[in-house]
Amino acid sequence: MRFQVPQFIEVEDKIFGSLTLKQFIYLAGGGGLSFLVYIFVNSLFLALLPIVIIMGISASLAFYKINKKPFVVVLEAAFKYYFGTKLYIWKKAEKVQPKDIQTAIKGVKNYASVMVPKISDSKLKDLTWSLDIKESLYSNNNQK
Repeated sequence: MRFQVPQFIEVEDKIFGSLTLKQFIYLAGGGGLSFLVYIFVNSLFLALLPIVIIMGISASLAFYKINKKPFVVVLEAAFKYYFGTKLYIWKKAEKVQPKDIQTAIKGVKNYASVMVPKISDSKLKDLTWSLDIKESLYSNNNQK
């Protein structure tokens, strides 16, 4: 049994002349909203600026594409970015320089006592050696 595989699924069907359903809805919604603005303002001169803005947005929603993506997708991503929570993974921490030499020497000694040098190519030997060093450091700190 053979099945027919649909092709050209990225292209939307033209329902209203040369307009797709989404384009028609955007343009009709913009026209309806512009008509409501004209009705509420009762003056074509005062309503002209909001009508031009509304029709410009509705036309860009219907026809304008950025990087081959519809303007609606870009607008949605912009709203999610501006109003969504932001997660900062990494922040650079400022290093505090010690004022006197004594604290700097203590910091170097503490770092040197914890630092484990690599002595062999075997990771298992390195791991056991570092565990032995940490155990001896822990037991020395508890005895004091």
